[in-house]
Order: sequence, then C-alpha cells, then structure tokens
Amino acid sequence: MRILSSILLLVILSFEMKAQDISKFKDETFIYKGDTLPVRVLYPKNFDATKKYPLVLFLHGRGESGNNNKSQLIHGSKLFLEKQDEFPAIVVFPQCSKDSYWANVNIVTDKEKGKRHFNFLQGGKPTKAMSLLLTYLKELKKLAYLDEDRFYLGGLSMGGMGTYEMLRRQPNTFTAAFAICGGDHVKNVRKYAHKVNLWIFHGAKDDVVIPEFSLLIHEELKRLGAKPKYTVYPDANHNSWDPAFKEPELLPWLFSNKK
Repeated sequence: MRILSSILLLVILSFEMKAQDISKFKDETFIYKGDTLPVRVLYPKNFDATKKYPLVLFLHGRGESGNNNKSQLIHGSKLFLEKQDEFPAIVVFPQCSKDSYWANVNIVTDKEKGKRHFNFLQGGKPTKAMSLLLTYLKELKKLAYLDEDRFYLGGLSMGGMGTYEMLRRQPNTFTAAFAICGGDHVKNVRKYAHKVNLWIFHGAKDDVVIPEFSLLIHEELKRLGAKPKYTVYPDANHNSWDPAFKEPELLPWLFSNKK
C-alpha cells in the first residue's frame, strides 16, 4: 500500500511540477547547527533588492513532508504563480522533515478505526521543524527588501496547525494569516487574537482533522472580540484547500492587510 501511495505521489508530483514550472521557485536551503530546512522561494518578476516586498510564508501538509525540496509545492504554489503579476511578493515554501511536525500536538492513532486523534498542547517547546523554521524566520527579518509591515502566513492541514503555532510564538510578526483545515489548543488563541487578521477554512465533512477544531478557534476569537473570516464548505472532506484556493478574495484580502 505504501509503495502504491508513493508511486501515486510521484505521478501527481511530476504532473504538478511540469504544469506549474516550479523552476520559478528557487531551490534554497537553510542550515542551522547541522539541521537542514529545504526551502523554495518565489521572487517577484524583475526583482529589485532596493525595493520592499511583502513576505508570504506557506506551510504544507503532512503528505508533502520530506527532504526533496519539491513536494511542498504540490498544493498552493499554482495560486501564487498565477497571481504573481497582480501580487508581487516573496513567497516562501519551507519543507518539514518526515520525522518532525510543524505543530506541537500529540497524535494518537486508533488502529481499529484507522483514525487519528489530535491533542493540541498549550505552550511547550517547539518541535524540531518549528524551531528550525523560527530561526529561519529571524534570518528573513534581516533582509532589507522585505516589508515587515506586510508579513503574511498560511497553511493547510498540518500546515494549518503550524500556522496557529507560528502565530502564538510570533504574534507580532504577521499582519494576516489563513489556516485551512487546521487546529490549535483553544487557550492558545488569546495570544494572537488581537495581533493578526485571520481567515479560517474547513470542510464540514472532514474526517481527518475534524471541523470542530476550526469552529472552536473561530468562536474563541469572537469571544475575545476579534473579527475573523470563517468559511466552511458543506460538501468538502479533508481537502478544503482546493476550494479555498479558488476563493477570488483570498489573495486580495491577504495583501490588503498592513500594519
């Protein structure tokens, strides 16, 4: 089964890579104390280092983990390529290793039912992948061509969880963020409720990461006085990212936010 899944992934990956011309995403690597973070970066057309550009940091899902520095582009990269002229930005796709996770969550697998239960933690040390990503972010902040008033964040599934994780650890860094089929410990929400504008997406039929996770975050944000955007797709299961990426207002909304 694993072999078939791997073959299918490679077929999909090959098709996507060819269709999207991923050569436009520069192959880069961040190394810190012996740990490696594969990174793909999309630079604006006619990039000029004397100008200021927004930063978009996008976190992939579990299925795109690895170290090939390609798989993380399967979902989402097409959106930013197609809108590159309209929204010039530095778009960064880091890749999480298979032996780590973006978010601080305890995952318990029910072998009989084949289900995973996500127990989000309040506080705690960052995972190896998140710790490396936080260090990389510090280096990004040093780049003169990045506009720190326009730092944006987004992710799907594990990356949606990582989006909330990053927000609570860096609440003053990002201006706006979107989280697709993610989750977080409700008590963490107060750390970023009034720091960043959020758009939350989920599929109503999601049986992988249950939609209640997003609902609870949305309700807690509202209870705290925040005004998040919240979209639930009635017929979507775990893949709520495809309809989210098709939202005509997603990028206009994202890039309209500025500190």
